[in-house]
Amino acid sequence: MTKRSTVATVIWVVVLIAVVAVVLYPLAWMFSASFKPNSEFGSNQGFFPLAPTIDNYIKVFSGIAGIPLATFFLNSLLLAVGAVVGTVISSSMAAYAFARLEFRGRPLFFAVMIGTLLLPFHVLIIPQYMIFRNLDMIDTYWPLLIGKFLATEAFFVFLMVQFIRQLPRELDEAARIDGAGHPRIFFSITLPLIKPALISSSIFAFIWSWNDFLAPLLYLNTPEKYPLPLALRIFNDQTSVSDYGATIAVSVLALLPVLLFFIVFQRFLVEGVATQGLKG
Repeated sequence: MTKRSTVATVIWVVVLIAVVAVVLYPLAWMFSASFKPNSEFGSNQGFFPLAPTIDNYIKVFSGIAGIPLATFFLNSLLLAVGAVVGTVISSSMAAYAFARLEFRGRPLFFAVMIGTLLLPFHVLIIPQYMIFRNLDMIDTYWPLLIGKFLATEAFFVFLMVQFIRQLPRELDEAARIDGAGHPRIFFSITLPLIKPALISSSIFAFIWSWNDFLAPLLYLNTPEKYPLPLALRIFNDQTSVSDYGATIAVSVLALLPVLLFFIVFQRFLVEGVATQGLKG
């Protein structure tokens, strides 16, 4: 029995290592390829560069189309942080209303909100663009951020609703007996207990906003306002021949904030709401 258990453990370890290698290989290849000179792309099919160089990073840090790289990083950071703040504030308030408040038509409104998850984004592109154009918001960050502060992301609202519904109502009743209203209950009781949902929503909102390409492409016209995904397009379009080495170097730099953000907050993804309630 002990020998069989040891063999099973070894097999599982080998399988897990193989899965991790498959998942991490593209990232490792991208990091290695960022040190390849352009002459090796297409000719060197190996994993490691034959003549490693840091010229790609030097070229990237010198700017893209005359614009400093830091500008694109700051633009992406502004959009990502704004998306996180807007999503957490608006979605948590909407989720509390659906989970705790009694009002006419609540089941219908909740069903309609969930139904928006089935609506393709491409169906909304033209109507939304017409609305923002009529409001003179084209080439600004408002079209990219205003929806985050209006709880238009049904996925995050649904996620938080499920967390709030698992909280014991006795906590709300005890607070209400002490004279607390809905604002005090929301900020003092509900928000601390749904911290795992808030962190999870923040991670997804940050990653989706940081990697978003289509929305900035539609609404932004000035290169100085472009985030990093559009900066990559500028870098490839400024010459007739794409600079693959520099493009991959920018991709590696653009990936670092997402990895750091996830590493810092990933432990909150596995925390249970019941455990949070006991700690509080």
